[in-house]
Amino acid sequence: MYNKQHSIQKVHKIDLTALLLTALLTAVAGELKLIPFYGEAFRFSLGTITFFLLLLIRPVGSLPLTGVVTGLTVVVFRISVEMTATSVSFMESFQHHMPVLLYYIVFTLGFHIIRLDNYRAAPLLLGTWAALFEFIGNGMENLIRIWLLNREALLWKDWALLGGVAMLRSFFVVGLYSSFILSEQKKRVQEMLGIGSNLYAESLYLQKSMNHIEQVTAASHDLYRKLKQKDLQALSVQALAIAQEIHEVKKDSQRILSGLSTITKETSTDRFLLSDLFDIVITSNRKYSDLLKRKVDFRLTMKVDYETNQHIPLLALMNNVTANAVESITHTGAVAIEVSEEAEDLVIMVRDTGKGIPKEDIPILFEPGYTTKFNEQGVAATGIGLSHVQQIIQMLQGEIHIETPEKGTVFQIRIPFHTIRKRGD
Repeated sequence: MYNKQHSIQKVHKIDLTALLLTALLTAVAGELKLIPFYGEAFRFSLGTITFFLLLLIRPVGSLPLTGVVTGLTVVVFRISVEMTATSVSFMESFQHHMPVLLYYIVFTLGFHIIRLDNYRAAPLLLGTWAALFEFIGNGMENLIRIWLLNREALLWKDWALLGGVAMLRSFFVVGLYSSFILSEQKKRVQEMLGIGSNLYAESLYLQKSMNHIEQVTAASHDLYRKLKQKDLQALSVQALAIAQEIHEVKKDSQRILSGLSTITKETSTDRFLLSDLFDIVITSNRKYSDLLKRKVDFRLTMKVDYETNQHIPLLALMNNVTANAVESITHTGAVAIEVSEEAEDLVIMVRDTGKGIPKEDIPILFEPGYTTKFNEQGVAATGIGLSHVQQIIQMLQGEIHIETPEKGTVFQIRIPFHTIRKRGD
């Protein structure tokens, strides 16, 4: 009973769509072929490349089953095509194409034995194993075909060609797969960095709120003592209750802040090039401008580049400034970011062609609650973005200046090298 249930569970794990897709695409791609010797005694086709690539990017769930189904599909497909295009008999066509089934069985059985998933992160070993299994599979396919069709045996140079093609084709597929994986990993890293920078900014805001909570708690407790001294029992009890409730809020906020700090600390363990970080800023804000249905031309000029271990605060800083620049543009405009060095400082200039900031508002620009953004109902935004910016810059021992030309706004940010540059640079 157990074995029966266990086998049923295995069947459910098989992706039938991926299995059929692999078999059909391999069969079709197999008709695009290179025939190096002995007429059609052996073929090098795109089918094996397609097959291996699909095994890597969309696993079916059972390698041996994939090999059998794909091999049978290829055999049937080739027989059908040959009998449709020529007058060859079924038996002759069957004997000619049946050996290819052995190739797919050997290739998948090899990876089943060594466990393919163990080598996905090791491209050199993956390519080597693939070349070995392909060489064995091609060799056995060719030996069966020689036996069935009474062909002449391959010479040493032919075996060398088989080995060379196996190496070339296998590492070509592994290279494609590695490029695909690196692209996906880069996307995930960008997403995680974006989340980490947002959490970092919010943790700063929470820390600031906790300072206010601490002040309110102290004031409430002081009020309690004064009321008690004046023998106002009811009011003093109420003041003490308020102080206790605020203290509970503070403890909850501390727990949340602790969790956020742990996440951002873990995200900050790596080091990134400044150019990579600014590319992420441009990419995310280009998507943001599309979301707002605004056509924004982004320009990035990097005059200096090095590794930094402060990528999370820098991302939070630049995402806030750049997002504000995007929001200031009504329909179409441009945002230019220039990164350079001056003396011992990293200098970042962010220019936009938006509606600008009134000069009289500049002194209060970084105060919490300041905003020029209102929704369709006339409700103001929270206005905490630029407040975050100032906190991060102060933490990095830097400074920010704002210029208001005739059109748009210019933010100039200066940060000392020693606070953001990777040690040892």
